[in-house]
Amino acid sequence: MRAVDIIIRKRDGAELSAGEIDFLVQGITDGTVPDYQIAAWAMAVLWRGMTIRETAQLTRAMAESGASLDAEAWAPGAVDKHSTGGVGDKTTLVVEPIVAACGLPVMKMSGRGLGISGGTIDKWESIPGFRTNLTREEILRQLKEIGMVACAQTAELAPADGKLYALRDVTGTIPSVPLIASSIMSKKIATGARAIVLDVKAGTGAFMGTVAEAATLAQWMVRIGKRAGRRTVALVSGMFQPLGFAVGNALEVREAMAALRGEGPADLREHCLTIAGYMLHLGGRTRNPRLGRALAAEKLADGTAFAKFRALIRAQGGDERICDDPSLLPSAPCRGILTAGKSGYLAEAHAGKIGLASVRLGAGRAKKGDSIDPAVGIVLRGKVGDPVRKGDPLCEVHAATEKALAQGLSELEDAFVIKRGKVKPLPLFYKSITK
Repeated sequence: MRAVDIIIRKRDGAELSAGEIDFLVQGITDGTVPDYQIAAWAMAVLWRGMTIRETAQLTRAMAESGASLDAEAWAPGAVDKHSTGGVGDKTTLVVEPIVAACGLPVMKMSGRGLGISGGTIDKWESIPGFRTNLTREEILRQLKEIGMVACAQTAELAPADGKLYALRDVTGTIPSVPLIASSIMSKKIATGARAIVLDVKAGTGAFMGTVAEAATLAQWMVRIGKRAGRRTVALVSGMFQPLGFAVGNALEVREAMAALRGEGPADLREHCLTIAGYMLHLGGRTRNPRLGRALAAEKLADGTAFAKFRALIRAQGGDERICDDPSLLPSAPCRGILTAGKSGYLAEAHAGKIGLASVRLGAGRAKKGDSIDPAVGIVLRGKVGDPVRKGDPLCEVHAATEKALAQGLSELEDAFVIKRGKVKPLPLFYKSITK
């Protein structure tokens, strides 16, 4: 079998066999297929597409290209969740302790931020001392002992995906639904969790710009999950404005802790309870997501979810004093307020523009390897649909220098649109996909 023949077959629109896909993935893993041929194949897939059978086979091969965590063996019933990324998306920090407090183990392996999408690992690492680079043995032991873990992806997990993604990133082949879906699901399947809830974002602050695009990706991932024997459901959620108010790593940790105390923005609370409800249902704790949401709300109200959050910080070496004194989190020295220029109703808080402004402040990365300032970011003061009076604060900018503060305030001026007539609030979720 030759890689060039497989490239030609896909270029001409043929459906590849399981053996051909396995051959390519093995070549990606061990280096026997050179980068230029892998890139050529990825471009052929971008143009010609893949069937669901091909995509499921690619996912399986990449999941099996390295070590499996086998979470189910160490913590029976373990569930996983994945978000496709968004601005202010600190959902994992809230949902994971809630679900674990309900007695369901949560296997959560996250990534670092790139572009306007904040990374969950960056948020956890803004907690002083918090370790995210755990060994396989540490991950499984902690999962068994406290029922939850928050760690970065290990090099041994689906290594073929890591190599393929790096090539896609520099060859213009990122926007392929089969390749996106297989990349995400190969890592989810390799963790060993038997149930997976997918939070697929749609909007100006998301990778998929429209609800239709997000729904297509969600459907592909659900089909892949089911073919792999995983109980899988996807929710298409809105990212036309940031989730919650805080955008920036330590700022989002503060807001997540507020949510775990039953406080914080209403949209963040509702989003997290909905996701948790689906996880509890899929994990077999409740008969349906509605009852799962009710159980999640109960654990939020009685303080056990926050206690789990504290236990997670302690287990991974973080300074748990932040739970009682959030001022111990990194704090930016310069702050300024952007105010409304007129009265009316907030019609837009453009997630993409706000996310980009946060990156330029230092809260995110323009390219891999860039350093992160955990203290900087933006805190919104309202949501779309809220009434606004001239002079009211629209957001507060947290910056490292006065120059960065002035630039941030200037850049954010066109991120907010105020209209005279009433504006409807934006939906949190647009649809759920189960097959």
